[in-house]
Amino acid sequence: MNAPVIRLEHRQHQTLTPRLQQAVRLLQLSSLDFAQEVQQAVGNNPFLEEDPESHAAPVAAAENAPADTPPTWAEVTPVTAPAADMPWDRESWGSPGSGGSGRGGSGDGELDLVEMVAADISLRQTLHSQINVMPLSPRDRQLAGTIIEALDDDGYLRLGLDELMGLSGCSPLPDDTEMNVALKLVQSLDPAGIAARDVRECLLLQLKDLDQHPECELASRIVSDHLDRLAMRDVNGLARTLGASVAQVEAVCERIRHLDPRPGWRFGPSNTQFVTPDVIVRKVRGVWTAALNPDVIPKVRLNQVYAELFQRHRDSGHAELAAHLQEARWTVRNVEQRFATILHVAQAIVKRQRHFLEYGALAMKPLGLREIAEELGLHESTVSRVTNNKYMATPLGVFELKYFFSRALPTVSGGSCSATAIRGVIKDMIEAEDASDPLSDAQIARQLARQGLSVARRTVTKYRQMMKLPSVEKRRKHV
Repeated sequence: MNAPVIRLEHRQHQTLTPRLQQAVRLLQLSSLDFAQEVQQAVGNNPFLEEDPESHAAPVAAAENAPADTPPTWAEVTPVTAPAADMPWDRESWGSPGSGGSGRGGSGDGELDLVEMVAADISLRQTLHSQINVMPLSPRDRQLAGTIIEALDDDGYLRLGLDELMGLSGCSPLPDDTEMNVALKLVQSLDPAGIAARDVRECLLLQLKDLDQHPECELASRIVSDHLDRLAMRDVNGLARTLGASVAQVEAVCERIRHLDPRPGWRFGPSNTQFVTPDVIVRKVRGVWTAALNPDVIPKVRLNQVYAELFQRHRDSGHAELAAHLQEARWTVRNVEQRFATILHVAQAIVKRQRHFLEYGALAMKPLGLREIAEELGLHESTVSRVTNNKYMATPLGVFELKYFFSRALPTVSGGSCSATAIRGVIKDMIEAEDASDPLSDAQIARQLARQGLSVARRTVTKYRQMMKLPSVEKRRKHV
């Protein structure tokens, strides 16, 4: 048998120091997560504190600042905008918002602004308020209330009436006739279509409000008997089956599509998602410049009083405090480094994509992470972390930083074009098409080829779906 042998080997490998690990983790966080992380660090570390003076002197902005120097400070109006890629009005963009405090005063005769904020009213509260003003018997009101409480967030009644009989709490138990009367009562409330058992019933309830319209009968027939064809947009087939003209059926189908299949969504808290841009881009003296948004910069600094006291009385028994002090210094430096890196990357993007800011998506140039990384002396992974979950506010809208990166597609002339620009061309083609004879994906691909852009039909389909544009049949309008 072979005897065991002890052998020494020299190997080299890279490791990240604790400070670098923290810097990498902070860099890849979104603005909201980063603010929560810093706030938690301030609460847990006695050597960190909020900087009250930094509220009056916001944001780092340097048009020509070198990559190895800290950013300078300049005044910029804070901006909060809807979710990414939502266009802004050019005239209203950049106007200062009203950021007043939330209290109107502490006197007994003064109003509290918090009390003046409109409260969200739920669907059930709205329906109960309508039931309570009706001349109903206590039993009927209780049965109607049972149905209201059984509605889901869409406003549908998913439970059977037989299941609700035992939940009503009435004695004696209600029969089918009473439950149906209570259901019809709830379905007569506002909004129309409430308490429906399925989509078909929901749409029919809303069509009852259009009894005076001459096309209401045709619409009811389509919803009752041909809802599947309506979903498939089979206008020609509906016209043949119903004995009506194609234009008439198209008009009725368009009216049906404007009905609300989820009436319960009108009530309750709004689910609109907002983002706070990390970078604001403006044109200053004819030059596009990028600046950090002061709303995303945490007001944190090292508590010098505690730090000096600790240094005077430092001994081996305060190892935990020493670790807190070291972590506080790392946090302050990493916060500065995070925003300096974001600003430099944003400035490099703006410099390369200035034509996009001037002319829109059609002027977007191909851009890769490696180009920005080589220009700034960073690693590609660092640029990737910076561009994820970071947003830039421009006069054209709010975009995630990674939106400005796209691969180069060759053109017939031997040049290159970005995928974003091609998507812009496709969108313009669809917006300018004849609604009665829309362009198919194959026709769009042929038109792109005539413009010198070699794009396959399946690529056109992929780009159209990315922009959430309907297919050719769904865009067709019958006149």
